[in-house]
Amino acid sequence: QVLLVESGGGLVQPGGSLRLSCAASGSIFRINAMGWYRQAPGKQRELVASITSGGSTNYADSVKGRFTISRDNAKNTVYLRMNSLKPEDTDVYYCNADITVTGTPHGMDYWGKGTLVTVSS
Repeated sequence: QVLLVESGGGLVQPGGSLRLSCAASGSIFRINAMGWYRQAPGKQRELVASITSGGSTNYADSVKGRFTISRDNAKNTVYLRMNSLKPEDTDVYYCNADITVTGTPHGMDYWGKGTLVTVSS
């Protein structure tokens, strides 16, 4: 059993900042790629940022230069630092991780339950 638990969402004014955290727990042998997605009601879930186990990152064009993804492998945690937030960044943000469970040969996708980010004055 693996759990991903997000935290750090909330209400912030335009131009403000937030930091999201996502901690993985359970029978974890290895965490491969980790990432953050977001989804607005009635829309498809979209990739915001991802980071490999080696630290290589990838960002959606809409957040480049404003968001930074990082991870602490010792804590099985991924972070998303969001600066210069805009109203269009309002969404539910979901943590995703490709995790190899102890005793299994391959990684599987796991998702958190999501945390709401609202950017509004």
